[in-house]
Amino acid sequence: MQIKHLKNSFIKYCTDLKFQQNIHQVKIIEKLINFYKFSSPSILNTLFLRKKIKYGFYLHGDVGVGKTMVLNFFYDYIEIPKKKYHFNEFMINFHNFRHNFKDIDKVNIINSFIKNLKKNCELIFFDEFQVTNIVDAMILGKLFEAIFKEKIKIIITSNTSIDDLYTDGLQRDQFIPFINIFKKNSIEESLIINKDYRKQNVNTLKRFFSPINEETTFKINQLFRKLTKEKKHSIQHALFKGRGIKIENYYEKIARFKFDDLCKKNLSAEDYLEITSICNFIVIEKIPNFDEQNINEQQRFITLIDIIYDKKIPLMISSFNDLQTISSSNKLMKPFKRTLSRIYELTSREYL
Repeated sequence: MQIKHLKNSFIKYCTDLKFQQNIHQVKIIEKLINFYKFSSPSILNTLFLRKKIKYGFYLHGDVGVGKTMVLNFFYDYIEIPKKKYHFNEFMINFHNFRHNFKDIDKVNIINSFIKNLKKNCELIFFDEFQVTNIVDAMILGKLFEAIFKEKIKIIITSNTSIDDLYTDGLQRDQFIPFINIFKKNSIEESLIINKDYRKQNVNTLKRFFSPINEETTFKINQLFRKLTKEKKHSIQHALFKGRGIKIENYYEKIARFKFDDLCKKNLSAEDYLEITSICNFIVIEKIPNFDEQNINEQQRFITLIDIIYDKKIPLMISSFNDLQTISSSNKLMKPFKRTLSRIYELTSREYL
């Protein structure tokens, strides 16, 4: 497929799937076309535009405005070696690579990791990019500097501008080099639409139950029995680096958890990735309200939902409050807004 046909293909794509066409999304497609043209090797770029070439495209906007849909379409359309990563998954790969070659110094290990990546990727897509870990924050500048040096294209969606990434994070001054490097090498665009498309065009199968009482508990148990009918029960262990996560309520890739089992324990993105690798439907019960007292549990929950969303796994959830009134800690209010929007879609998505 040729890049010049991308805009018309996007409009047809929206029409075929009965998506509401939005002029702002079409304009982003036009900007992506220009980004691809000027970041791709050519005699003109090499001779005259070297200093202006940008290899990153950073799209930010509120939850549910179609950022992922637009960049997903671009990603699927472009016929070059490419890879889509959840950011946590990407950093896990890097840390594992560094662990396996721990005798190499830091600079060379980064260059080796990126050169290895370049063998299979000319384009990387990070959806809903966010940084919450000081270890990742400190290393990102060097990682992305090496990525841009290798002329690997990067497309990113996020809820915040580049300048607002990792705001109020621990030792944020260590993160500033990444911001400077990324802004220097990237096109930054915003998608502003006063609508959450995730709450439209969903089917009628709702699996979010609140408040928690006898009636909602009965409905959850009834639906769970229906989902697991004729499926064999087993106790499953998700193993990661020697750690075992015991899943007692497991029926052939359908797993049932209490919130505390997943988010009160000291689990990480690696553990959640292992869990999602053996599940195609997940039940999470007794979601609490969040505040400054349980901010660590809330951060784990945000990470968990991001990974579940990335893996497209339908959810059933019970909560002490309805989806619109679950409270948040002040620090995590913005990313949690994305979490609630994703829960709306995941508990509406049909399970086959």
